[in-house]
Amino acid sequence: MSEINAIEVPKWGLSMEEGTVTVWRVSEGTSFRKGDLLCEVETSKITNELEAPFDGLLRRIVAQPGETLPVGGVLAVSAAETVSDAEIEEFLSSRRATPVPAEVTAPAEADAPEAAATPAAAPAPKPGTSSGSTLVPESLQGETSGEVFVTPHALKLAEKLTIDLGKITGTGRAGRVSVEDVHAAVRSAGGSIAAPAPPDRPKMPGRTLQDDSEVDATPVARRLAGNLGINLHDCRATGSRGRVCEADVREAERKFGLVTTSAEASSDAETPVEFETVAFDSMRKAIGQRLQASKRGAPHFRLTADLEIDDLLALRKQINATVPSVKLSVNDFIVKACGAALLRVPEVNVQFDEQTQLVRRYTHADVSVAVALPSGLITPIVRKTDTRSLASVSEEVHSLVTKAKSGTLAPEEFQGGTFTVSNLGMHGVRAFDAIINPPQVAILAVGAGTQRPVVANGEVVPRTVLTVTLSCDHRVIDGALGASFLAELKRFVESPALMLV
Repeated sequence: MSEINAIEVPKWGLSMEEGTVTVWRVSEGTSFRKGDLLCEVETSKITNELEAPFDGLLRRIVAQPGETLPVGGVLAVSAAETVSDAEIEEFLSSRRATPVPAEVTAPAEADAPEAAATPAAAPAPKPGTSSGSTLVPESLQGETSGEVFVTPHALKLAEKLTIDLGKITGTGRAGRVSVEDVHAAVRSAGGSIAAPAPPDRPKMPGRTLQDDSEVDATPVARRLAGNLGINLHDCRATGSRGRVCEADVREAERKFGLVTTSAEASSDAETPVEFETVAFDSMRKAIGQRLQASKRGAPHFRLTADLEIDDLLALRKQINATVPSVKLSVNDFIVKACGAALLRVPEVNVQFDEQTQLVRRYTHADVSVAVALPSGLITPIVRKTDTRSLASVSEEVHSLVTKAKSGTLAPEEFQGGTFTVSNLGMHGVRAFDAIINPPQVAILAVGAGTQRPVVANGEVVPRTVLTVTLSCDHRVIDGALGASFLAELKRFVESPALMLV
């Protein structure tokens, strides 16, 4: 076994939990050297290139393109030519026995049926009673109190069986309690849990009724066959290493007449399609989870201010005309002004740690800039904005936006930051408010600069006015503090020469 090595999903960032294989650059049976590109793995934010951590021979690709694995999940196996296929299978079996990869990579096939062992409509068993062949010992029964690191499926199972998860030791990553841990604890205490009922599949003439759980098939093929009610024994295995693949299941689908006939298809084609179903990708899921948690957990309040930017526009025009290599945007000035204002009001230049309930105050202003992508939003960071010149800020923003759109940002280039600027002015939006990006405690929403009538010295005169809205986390920032920050920001924006000294 010492000659067998696993190639795993690495943890590229603090918030990374899983990765999806997009393409393999090395085929099975190919030798590679340390540092060679093996495959590309997509995370919730970017696509990373996985380099070989050691020299080796790629004997088995475990995760096919499109498959999602947790951090630490086995992507492939490297082994010497002298290692047999049986030894590799034994190695993979031992790895599959660990609870974390099994739960995350195949929740529908591993945890869900076991969690559904007790019918949903039935009440949870009372102490000392059984449900079918399920018997939970009294020593494990009770309500879970306090925080327990547990998988969603294990939590659901514990709630149904009235099991106190605090009495169960987790064996997963970082002590996470899995469904398998719950089962093991029940068995160790002398109890039992009913075996999952076989899935209710539609009966088809000529279909094999033999259990197909041991048929070697790809995860995609197995899920598709389960949805269509096709037994894997009825599929001709043409995939790699003799496995049943998706194409084999589709062929069986046609054999059993489950495919729409041409007449039906033409009839359906005449019916207008009223909607299209689009699945969330990993980035959209991450955005949804983080912002939902922020909106729900952080008490937002908002402050709005109007900034006159005529002097800023004049200075921008002069610099761009005088220095050919520099092309400053209004957003560059706003980012620089935020960096300067954060140093004047350091109580806003902070992060809030939810777990420890501590506030981290930073020496320099690391301003995140929201960048819209076709698949979502990402916030690369202009580090030490307060120490940079306007030209340096402009150059850094341009570089980060280019990387963001090409998917080549490194984790340290978009994770962290002390403040965020979100600008929709270029889209003609006059004003809006944004959701705070944790662990930050404030975000500035920037609208479009428009000509508006302003009263100056008793006369109505035209001015170019830009509306900004500051969203604050009231746990850390009070109204007066947020107003102080906006006052400093207004001073720098309306007297832009201050940003040059």
